[in-house]
Amino acid sequence: MDKWNDTELTRRSFVATTAAGAAIAATPLALARSVNAQGKDMVRCGVVGCGGRGTGAAVNAMQASPTTHIVAMADLFPDRLQSSLGHLRDQEDHRSQVAVTEENTYTGIDAYKQLMARDDIDMVILATPPHFRPYHFQEAVRQGHHVFMEKPVAVDPVGVRRVITAAESADRQGLSVVAGTQRRHQPNYIAAMEQIQNGAIGDVVMGRCYWNMGGLWSHEPRDDWSPMEWQLRNWLYFTWLSGDHICEQHIHNLDVVNWAMGGPPVKAVGMGGRQMRTEERYGHIFDHFAIDLEYPGDRHAISMCRQTDGCSGRVEEHIHGTRGTLHLHPGRSVIVGESEWTFDGPKPNPYVQEHLDLVASIRGEGPRLNEGRRVAESTLTAIMSRMSAYTGQDVTWDQAMNSQLDLTPASYEFGDIETPPVPRPGKDQLI
Repeated sequence: MDKWNDTELTRRSFVATTAAGAAIAATPLALARSVNAQGKDMVRCGVVGCGGRGTGAAVNAMQASPTTHIVAMADLFPDRLQSSLGHLRDQEDHRSQVAVTEENTYTGIDAYKQLMARDDIDMVILATPPHFRPYHFQEAVRQGHHVFMEKPVAVDPVGVRRVITAAESADRQGLSVVAGTQRRHQPNYIAAMEQIQNGAIGDVVMGRCYWNMGGLWSHEPRDDWSPMEWQLRNWLYFTWLSGDHICEQHIHNLDVVNWAMGGPPVKAVGMGGRQMRTEERYGHIFDHFAIDLEYPGDRHAISMCRQTDGCSGRVEEHIHGTRGTLHLHPGRSVIVGESEWTFDGPKPNPYVQEHLDLVASIRGEGPRLNEGRRVAESTLTAIMSRMSAYTGQDVTWDQAMNSQLDLTPASYEFGDIETPPVPRPGKDQLI
């Protein structure tokens, strides 16, 4: 089969069928579904994207609440869906929460639409490669489902704008939306931001953030995979699918800096390159970035990320103020300066906590959460940084937000697709 579900989906037809989401209305169907978990014991969840993160998020959702049941699953690839379903069924403590049968599994390009059209779904987990997130989020909101969506939520500015529009529609419908930037749900990060707001480090003047680590998994091309299938299965290494690792991974740290700074930056000046990961299996993305982010008030943050084996590791954030410095790590927060402070509160699993918070929001037992716009802005922070590094040009927030850059391929058929050239700073143009 050389087409997903024998459906030829060109870029033109794909965009045409989703462009209507730019003006999503609160339809009676969506409004009815948006409240169908209120007052009920069970939260019925559909999973879209059955790779490692989608499977993990489904487990976390079940861990968060025994009343969360996985009732449907969708993925492009049948083998990946069956592997994920098997893993869920192997969860001894949560096996009774897996209510997935052959009739409610969906594969192919339209799998997400088939799942979201069900009337027995309260919420969806969106965990496909990030390129697809704007379209899946848009459809989930149109169908009136609450959403947990992994970060990042787009790979280009066109996708970011689509997510913001859908998030606004979710607000009008009273839908709950939580993103996979789990630091926003960690007590030590929440307490640290309260310290900043209470003036513990004075005025925030500078930030530093890092995600420096070794390499991740990769897949060599195979004779039985078309180039398109290989890119989809090896998605980390293609900007149109992942956004590059500054977007796919480093967004966590950038989101924390935006949080501390009170909003997104106004300009990015970046550089980066592809020095060590040069083999074909690594696609065309960079392996290191360094970015100077300018925030309102002539405040700056230095951002560094790399995925290079054999180098020192660092995953952390530091916020500098006029009276002290806040040092942030997962599970640990410390202020050094005029006022000393160390977080000594609870340290729950943040991947579970974000689902606890989402369920509380859906049930009306906590504040209603809609993290759509905020995570879209953090995603754009990463995208504008990548745009600057790829081109060698300064990129302002307004340029990035209004950019027409759209990485959607001409076709999604299982056939030929070229690997784009490695970006060339000083030669590639801003779009």
